[in-house]
Amino acid sequence: MDLETLTQAQQPAKIPRVGFLSPVSAPTPGASPEPGSSFQAFRRGLGDLGYVEGQNIIIEPRFAEGQYDRFPAFAAELVGLETDVICVQGAVTVLALQKVITSIPIVFGIVADPVAAGMVSNTARPGGNITGITSFDPQQSRKQLELLTQVIPGLARVAILGDQGVPQIFERGYEVAARVLDLQPQWLRLEGPAPDLDGAFEAFRRERADALMVLEVPITGIHQKRIAELAAKNRLPTIFPRDWVHTGGLIAYGTSVVDAVGGIPAYMDKILKGAKPGDLPVDVVTRYELVINLKTAREIGVTIPPEMLKRADRIIQ
Repeated sequence: MDLETLTQAQQPAKIPRVGFLSPVSAPTPGASPEPGSSFQAFRRGLGDLGYVEGQNIIIEPRFAEGQYDRFPAFAAELVGLETDVICVQGAVTVLALQKVITSIPIVFGIVADPVAAGMVSNTARPGGNITGITSFDPQQSRKQLELLTQVIPGLARVAILGDQGVPQIFERGYEVAARVLDLQPQWLRLEGPAPDLDGAFEAFRRERADALMVLEVPITGIHQKRIAELAAKNRLPTIFPRDWVHTGGLIAYGTSVVDAVGGIPAYMDKILKGAKPGDLPVDVVTRYELVINLKTAREIGVTIPPEMLKRADRIIQ
């Protein structure tokens, strides 16, 4: 064995460096609720695959805390660190990275419709450097609104709380579903990172909203607890994303972002072992759950129909 070959053999193997980029806040140490638990689920997913941080994997986490203008700087940092894969949470994050990163593999967790958003060419064979996990179901918005109509007889006006920083393409399904169900939607898009939530609920009162639909977007995720508190104070029935009902919302329906983000490491692992992201089909999360918070129902004076209670996957007493 010559000296060059011996030297190469003695060199330690390069430890993969993986970026994790999220539009929400960094997790509080020891806390489990959203949004922090998404990153915790990601780390658990790594552990399940045998990755140990600092030994055979290096994680570079970045959290925008609702300030989307931070994405370009984060992207530059991750490129400068020569990350092997960038794992991201949410569509707004992918769209920001897509503009500046074309070679480093990107794996996303939960994007409503990655094809319509122009992130991938198709879900079976994404092409390019992006793939991941989606929960795309064109019927979900209608199912969520139908749940509200079952709880609130005579429901006419529904407030819909979104995020000014998220492209409106992700809101179209709710607009269409509301019209189909003969509901009048009242849109209010929060502007982060410190939105005027009191002003938002004042607008709901002024417009006499009968119920509130909270979309699964970064700003509402960051402020989910305060939104639930204000909804309860105003006795406004709410339907929240699946992972947020513990904060005090009345109903939650959908798939779990936390579970989806926990599945990102499986894609990351395949890419680190040589797979091309463009060849990895986009996975579709199909496990929906209905959660009902009876504590909130009692607090705001709403009666949940017995048929809905029978259908619930989980009931919070």
